[in-house]
Amino acid sequence: MRILVSCANGSGTSLMMMRSVEKAMKELSIPITKIHHCSISEGKSSATQYDVVFTPVNFLTMFAQAQKKGITVIGIKNVMSAKEISEKFAESELYQKTK
Repeated sequence: MRILVSCANGSGTSLMMMRSVEKAMKELSIPITKIHHCSISEGKSSATQYDVVFTPVNFLTMFAQAQKKGITVIGIKNVMSAKEISEKFAESELYQKTK
Protein backbone atom coordinates (compact mmCIF):
# COMPACT_ATOMS: atom_id res chain seq x y z
CA MET A 1 0.00 0.00 0.00
CA ARG A 2 1.33 3.41 -0.97
CA ILE A 3 0.34 5.96 1.67
CA LEU A 4 0.55 9.75 1.74
CA VAL A 5 0.11 11.69 4.98
CA SER A 6 -0.40 15.40 4.42
CA CYS A 7 -0.93 18.40 6.70
CA ALA A 8 -0.49 22.17 6.53
CA ASN A 9 3.30 22.44 6.71
CA GLY A 10 4.37 18.82 6.37
CA SER A 11 6.57 18.75 9.44
CA GLY A 12 5.21 18.12 12.94
CA THR A 13 1.59 17.05 12.55
CA SER A 14 2.10 14.92 9.46
CA LEU A 15 5.09 13.16 11.04
CA MET A 16 3.04 12.31 14.15
CA MET A 17 0.10 11.23 12.01
CA MET A 18 2.41 9.09 9.86
CA ARG A 19 3.48 7.17 13.00
CA SER A 20 -0.21 6.63 13.88
CA VAL A 21 -0.94 5.47 10.32
CA GLU A 22 1.96 2.98 10.48
CA LYS A 23 0.58 1.59 13.74
CA ALA A 24 -2.97 1.38 12.36
CA MET A 25 -1.86 -0.40 9.17
CA LYS A 26 0.15 -2.89 11.22
CA GLU A 27 -2.94 -3.63 13.33
CA LEU A 28 -4.98 -4.17 10.14
CA SER A 29 -2.21 -6.33 8.61
CA ILE A 30 -1.88 -3.96 5.64
CA PRO A 31 1.65 -4.01 4.21
CA ILE A 32 3.11 -0.57 3.47
CA THR A 33 5.27 -0.40 0.36
CA LYS A 34 5.73 3.37 0.53
CA ILE A 35 4.77 6.02 3.08
CA HIS A 36 5.50 9.73 2.87
CA HIS A 37 4.50 12.79 4.90
CA CYS A 38 4.41 16.25 3.38
CA SER A 39 2.74 19.65 3.22
CA ILE A 40 -0.67 20.20 1.64
CA SER A 41 0.86 21.92 -1.39
CA GLU A 42 3.16 18.97 -2.11
CA GLY A 43 0.41 16.49 -1.24
CA LYS A 44 -2.06 17.98 -3.71
CA SER A 45 0.41 17.61 -6.57
CA SER A 46 1.61 14.10 -5.68
CA ALA A 47 -1.57 12.47 -4.30
CA THR A 48 -2.25 10.48 -7.47
CA GLN A 49 1.00 8.55 -6.92
CA TYR A 50 -0.50 6.94 -3.81
CA ASP A 51 -3.29 4.50 -2.98
CA VAL A 52 -4.56 6.45 0.03
CA VAL A 53 -4.14 9.92 1.49
CA PHE A 54 -4.62 10.67 5.18
CA THR A 55 -5.14 14.33 6.10
CA PRO A 56 -6.78 16.33 8.89
CA VAL A 57 -10.50 16.80 8.17
CA ASN A 58 -10.13 20.55 7.61
CA PHE A 59 -7.95 19.83 4.54
CA LEU A 60 -10.21 17.25 2.87
CA THR A 61 -11.44 19.64 0.19
CA MET A 62 -7.85 20.22 -0.94
CA PHE A 63 -7.79 16.66 -2.29
CA ALA A 64 -11.01 16.78 -4.33
CA GLN A 65 -9.08 16.36 -7.60
CA ALA A 66 -7.30 13.25 -6.30
CA GLN A 67 -10.64 11.80 -5.19
CA LYS A 68 -12.08 12.39 -8.66
CA LYS A 69 -9.19 10.32 -10.02
CA GLY A 70 -10.05 7.42 -7.71
CA ILE A 71 -7.63 8.03 -4.86
CA THR A 72 -8.96 7.19 -1.40
CA VAL A 73 -8.76 10.30 0.79
CA ILE A 74 -9.48 9.94 4.50
CA GLY A 75 -10.01 12.85 6.87
CA ILE A 76 -8.81 12.39 10.44
CA LYS A 77 -10.01 14.41 13.46
CA ASN A 78 -7.41 13.21 15.97
CA VAL A 79 -4.13 12.79 14.09
CA MET A 80 -2.60 10.97 17.07
CA SER A 81 -5.30 8.28 17.14
CA ALA A 82 -4.27 5.04 15.46
CA LYS A 83 -7.70 3.75 16.50
CA GLU A 84 -9.53 6.45 14.50
CA ILE A 85 -7.23 5.93 11.53
CA SER A 86 -7.77 2.16 11.48
CA GLU A 87 -11.55 2.55 11.91
CA LYS A 88 -11.83 5.09 9.08
CA PHE A 89 -9.61 3.02 6.79
CA ALA A 90 -11.55 -0.16 7.60
CA GLU A 91 -14.72 1.62 6.39
CA SER A 92 -13.14 2.51 3.04
CA GLU A 93 -13.69 0.69 -0.25
CA LEU A 94 -9.91 0.36 -0.61
CA TYR A 95 -9.74 -1.71 2.57
CA GLN A 96 -12.59 -3.92 1.39
CA LYS A 97 -10.59 -4.61 -1.80
CA THR A 98 -7.56 -5.75 0.23
CA LYS A 99 -9.51 -8.41 2.12
